[in-house]
Amino acid sequence: MFSAFSSIDHHAIRARTPGEAAIKRLDGIGHVLSNLDLVSIRTQDDLTRMLLTLDTADKCIRVIRAEFRTQVANDRLARKSEDLMALIEHVRDELTGCCTVKS
Repeated sequence: MFSAFSSIDHHAIRARTPGEAAIKRLDGIGHVLSNLDLVSIRTQDDLTRMLLTLDTADKCIRVIRAEFRTQVANDRLARKSEDLMALIEHVRDELTGCCTVKS
C-alpha cells in the first residue's frame, strides 16, 4: 500500500534546500511504511505495534509539515505529506475496523 513512496534511492539524493530535505524525510517515512507487513498481524500485540508505528509516522509527518507552517510549502511537500497521512488513516481504519486478531 505504501510502496509508491519507496521507489526513490534516499542515499543518492542530496538535499539542496530545506524543502528538499523535508521531502527526503517524507520519502524515508514512506520507505519505512512500505516495509510494514499487514498480513503478519496475528495477535493483539501485533496490532498494537502496527498502530503505534502508524501513529508515530503520522506524528513525524506533522512535525515536518509544522516546520513549513510559516513558509510557503511547495506543492510537492504538501501533496506527499497529505498522501502519506491519508494512506496511514486508511490503513488504520482497515486495521481497527476489519481486522480481527487472535489473543
